[in-house]
Amino acid sequence: MKLVLGDLTDVRDRIERDAGEHAATLARETPPGQPVHTVYVPADRLTATVTADWGRAALRLLEEHARAEPGAAFGLPAGAPADEVLRRVAARLTTLPVEDLRIDFEDGYGTRDDAEEDRHCTAAAEAVAGAYALGVLPPRWGLRVKSFADGRHDRAIRTLDGFVTAVIERVGALPEGFVITFPKIVHPGHVSAMVEVLTRLEEAHDLPPIRFEAQVETPETLLDLHGTDGLRGILRAAAGRLSAAHFGVFDYTAALGLPPAEQRLDHPACDHARHLMQVALAGTGVWLSDGSTNVAPASDATADVHAAWRRHAGHVRHSLRHGFHQGWDLHWAQLPSRFAAVYALHLTGYERTCERVRAWTSRRDDAGGMLDEPATVRALVAQLGRAVACGAVDAVDVRSRTGLDAL
Repeated sequence: MKLVLGDLTDVRDRIERDAGEHAATLARETPPGQPVHTVYVPADRLTATVTADWGRAALRLLEEHARAEPGAAFGLPAGAPADEVLRRVAARLTTLPVEDLRIDFEDGYGTRDDAEEDRHCTAAAEAVAGAYALGVLPPRWGLRVKSFADGRHDRAIRTLDGFVTAVIERVGALPEGFVITFPKIVHPGHVSAMVEVLTRLEEAHDLPPIRFEAQVETPETLLDLHGTDGLRGILRAAAGRLSAAHFGVFDYTAALGLPPAEQRLDHPACDHARHLMQVALAGTGVWLSDGSTNVAPASDATADVHAAWRRHAGHVRHSLRHGFHQGWDLHWAQLPSRFAAVYALHLTGYERTCERVRAWTSRRDDAGGMLDEPATVRALVAQLGRAVACGAVDAVDVRSRTGLDAL
């Protein structure tokens, strides 16, 4: 083969330098283990058994209102195996009803005087210690402090310090899975300040680095004061501690001036925000989570329960279609509809997904008319991994159907 180009050392050096910069900044795999939801409980309502209590209450609701018509109860799409969805939801509510718990000292808790918040901070630490002793503390847990943007930064830091110190005093260590939710960010400097607070707290207690989630609920989080990408600035300021970005639908839509009736998870303005989050944080290894639905059953009548479930499940499906595999739940009645929507997504077309992966791994020319690209196959495998992790399907069955050694 004849070549006409001469020495390209300078070009190769630039290519390798730029590739190194990209690899150092992005090109990180999204870590496994993302929960399908985060449950928010106001700090003054926390008990050691709150997660088990939520599971029992949700299971009772499921048994009383979903057995006869599971598909109609949750508005499941055509082709969804309703009976299998129901069986797996019931199993999940029995074994792990809450995967990620956030003790709320912010909007769900409100503003109290310092003495009262101090008492609730200590009581919350005692509840965590009790849950840990009983073995019912979720795999991921933590607290949401007040924002640094509204003049309550001293209170936020005091609560964080007092809570962590009280948990360590009672448990002997800070249990694994701890994370902080940092709300209403309006300036990356506030993120840097949080990093400094955490560094000093870690030094005082000899702790490993504590990670935190950024709530995306102000316009400044997406477009900063200088008109540039706010999330990238937050990511830099977090100095490797940013574990997730959680969308806050109500503060965000209110800040945009949407009327109350339009402050909903499936509004186009929320879709725009979610897509900006995806673009800004793609390849960073930061998890993305959607926000909440502010609907619970108006009564224990089946019609009211089904109406609330269908509304919530519809929002969950909307999030899933947009690539957001996690969201917030604010009431125990939302647990059945959360898991039903998630499981229906994974179980509908499950055999077809496995067939497409099998065709790829066995190097067949096609999978029943699909000519999948490598990127699509990676997405299919990732979906199967999430399905196994959340309990929708079994790992052994996936491996036997796909030929994959691991997920």
